[in-house]
Order: sequence, then structure tokens, then C-alpha cells
Amino acid sequence: MKSALFRRVPADPPHLKVFHEGQTFKVALKRRPTAKRITLRVSNATGEVVLSIPERTDVGLAQKFADSHSQWIATRLAKVPERVLFEPGALVPFRGVPHRIVHWSSIRGVTQATRGGAGEPIIAVSGEASHVARRVRDFLEAEARKDFAIAVKKHTAQLGQPAKRITVRDTKSRWGSCSANGALNFSWRLIMAPPFVLDYLAAHEVAHLRELNHSNRFWKLTYQLCPRTDEAEAWLKTYGSALHRIG
Repeated sequence: MKSALFRRVPADPPHLKVFHEGQTFKVALKRRPTAKRITLRVSNATGEVVLSIPERTDVGLAQKFADSHSQWIATRLAKVPERVLFEPGALVPFRGVPHRIVHWSSIRGVTQATRGGAGEPIIAVSGEASHVARRVRDFLEAEARKDFAIAVKKHTAQLGQPAKRITVRDTKSRWGSCSANGALNFSWRLIMAPPFVLDYLAAHEVAHLRELNHSNRFWKLTYQLCPRTDEAEAWLKTYGSALHRIG
């Protein structure tokens, strides 16, 4: 018989199940070596429920903790914005203005933001229906790239310090970043926000070209580049997570 010392410890399940009033919630279980206590969070961006536990916490205790917070999980998930897919008929914000996705199968051409027959703002997509989602995303990414290039050029001219490179991606944790070598990275999803929000993010990261920190000097410079900083921060805090639920 093998000594108990050498018995294999069962691997943690990737998810726990929590039941509440006929609903079943899947809770991702994450064991964190640096965690001091059990924490539970719900991502407004993805709708994922994550339970983080310390290294030595028993899975059974984690399950009891999750079960005891079933009402909290249900309440938080109810506040997560509905998912909006890139499909015909869907309303998608473009530069802060809701645009309806319209598929024009009989017309060839590039995806474009225009006006429909009744004057409604639309994103017109040609080609096969199966390509609508990809074409809409490609269009939004391309427009984001254009807008950030313009905004960064404006702010770097004020700063007198150029950016090395501008990249647009689908970032999850941050709206933008600035590397030590002057490369700027932004989320393409900001093209769906009002223009002053995108302009603020450009100013924020451009300010990092001189102040790679969040000191008082950095914020003073950011306010100089973008006087609407507070307004943009408030918009992102209120509506930013909903942008991750689109597409």
C-alpha cells in the first residue's frame, strides 16, 4: 500500500455549479497562490463568474461559499448587458450613434456607414450573409485605426513627441497601453463610443510617452491634451463594459 504521503491529490474541477431558483450558474474556479481569502466576481464584459481561492482552500469550502452567494450571482448576472451580435437588424453604436446593420445581398461594394431609406443611420454590408459579422468587425476595426491615427497625430503634435507605432486590437483588460519604447495600443471597440471618449484614450496614452506613470504630472498633461478627461472617464465607467458585449 502506498503511503498517504504519495497519494495523488485530485485536480480541481475547472467549474463549480451553483443553483438558484431553477437557474444553474457555471462558476470558474481559480486557485491563486497569492490569494489570502476567497473572492467572487462577475465580469461585466464577458458575463463570466469567477471564484478565486487561496492555495490551500478545500474545494468543498469553495463550493459552500459559492452556494451561499447564489442570490448575489443572480443579481449581478441580471445587470450584465445583453449580448449584441453583428447580424442583420442589430443596432450597433458607431462613433456613439446607433446604426442598424443592413445586409444588401444584391449590391456589391465595401461595408459602409450611411443612411437607410428612412434616413436611419445604418452599416450597409454587401456579399454573402454568412460574412456579415466578419465584414462589420473588419469595418469597425479599420475605422478605429483611422480615428486613432488622427487623434494620436494631433496629440503628439501638441506634445512634441512622436509615437513609435499605433496598434488596434481587441484588448480585454485595458482600453489602451503605451510601451516603454513608445508603441501605443488601443481597443478597436472604442470606435463604438462617442468620439470624445476615443480622443481621451488617445490623449491618455500619448501623455504616457512623456510620463510612463500615473503621477500628478501625468494627469496634468492628460488634462491639457484632453479637457474632457473627467467626462470620458465617467462614460467609460458607466458604459464601457457594454462595448465588450457587442459582436
